[in-house]
Amino acid sequence: MYSNSLIELDRAHLVHPVASYRGHEAQGVRVLASAKGATVTDAYGRQLIDGFAGLWCVNAGYGHESIVEAAARQMRELPYATAYFGLGSEPAIRLAAELAERAPGDLSHIYFTLGGSDAVDSTVRFIRYYWNARGKPQRDQFISIEQGYHGSSTVGAGLTALPAFHAGFGIPFDWQHKIPSPYPYRNPAGDDPQAIIAASLAALRAKVEAIGADRVAAFYAEPIQGSGGVIVPPGGWLKAMRDLCRELDILFVADEVITGFGRTGPLFACSHEEVVPDFMTTAKGLTSGYVPMGAVFMADHVYQVIAESAGASAIGHGYTYSAHPVSAAVALEVLKLYENGLLENGVKAGARLMAGLEALKDHPLVGDVRGRGMLAAIELVTDKTARTPLPAEAQPARRIFDRAWENGLVIRAFANGVLGYAPPLCCTDADIDAILERTAKTLDQTLEDPDVRRALRD
Repeated sequence: MYSNSLIELDRAHLVHPVASYRGHEAQGVRVLASAKGATVTDAYGRQLIDGFAGLWCVNAGYGHESIVEAAARQMRELPYATAYFGLGSEPAIRLAAELAERAPGDLSHIYFTLGGSDAVDSTVRFIRYYWNARGKPQRDQFISIEQGYHGSSTVGAGLTALPAFHAGFGIPFDWQHKIPSPYPYRNPAGDDPQAIIAASLAALRAKVEAIGADRVAAFYAEPIQGSGGVIVPPGGWLKAMRDLCRELDILFVADEVITGFGRTGPLFACSHEEVVPDFMTTAKGLTSGYVPMGAVFMADHVYQVIAESAGASAIGHGYTYSAHPVSAAVALEVLKLYENGLLENGVKAGARLMAGLEALKDHPLVGDVRGRGMLAAIELVTDKTARTPLPAEAQPARRIFDRAWENGLVIRAFANGVLGYAPPLCCTDADIDAILERTAKTLDQTLEDPDVRRALRD
């Protein structure tokens, strides 16, 4: 059990990410003390099913001793090795090779980062270098998608298209452009998959023409838009967008920081449509969140242009902790766990999760259920025909999260009334059933919220 002094220390010193600083000071911290499998335990001894795998990242689940041992063994043998000066370590070299072997197409070159945000930043630098090397420095404009998320660094947050990451920060930059999200539930083109795909293709083509066909460097897309509300595009959308980028001679970047490493079923979500991007960013599930690490997968044809242009000169991009041996050792062990049963279990658990969430569609507040594998969402509305979002007065992000917490469930509650799910791949049938039962209870409690009841009457 933790004391009030710990809460006060948190209030005084720990700056929490993506938080209302004053709101957090008023509420105080909830301290997690331990975890095993898909269950986390707080400092009061309350046990909760982690329906969000930390922050979409603890894909393997908590408490794998083999991961702990891999880290400890590497710390004893070689706790740090720089990748500068032509140096390296065995775990990082082997991990790069293992990832390249499993990557789509010719994504055979791996640059390691600390996480997803700096992986995205790294792609921007590599892409700029690539176009300079091709003698086209004017190609310095980047396009991403509304409601997309590409990190919280200054550059990545500009590619991100969520208002909270822009307000007060002076971004996006004028070289960062957006096209509408495919968002099937709220797409002006309607619900027809082919109409949605056609609208996205037309929007990208129009944006490129508006910017100038010889100005656009790259297009960024998540196979499923995570932080924008787990928006699942229609089947064929990703491939169609990739094909158009190839036609327009634009580099295509697949951001798989959330979707990678079994989250949607296969190791990489691009595999669903056999898409081979020019760059792919990963993190989160790469180490199952046990230690920080991200990775940029670079296609061979891009790598060769950069390498040939630089010749004997150094390419001036690097991080102190790139290719960290402990992180690499952890990632190698996590990869073994995925391929020795966790990916298969995730597919089975994901089917159970999606079936259970679909069964909630009759609830008065459930407007949409969407997902793929162990990545899902339900969107709450007060009018199913008009698809009216929950009122802001109901404070969905805070109140729904609190209700779920009290019910023994951790989920992501978005401000627009979307509930996000990304449970560990190790979930048992009992874990999934608990997520569904506690979700149903949380929905019933939300239905009784006075602000929600008022909106339903109106």
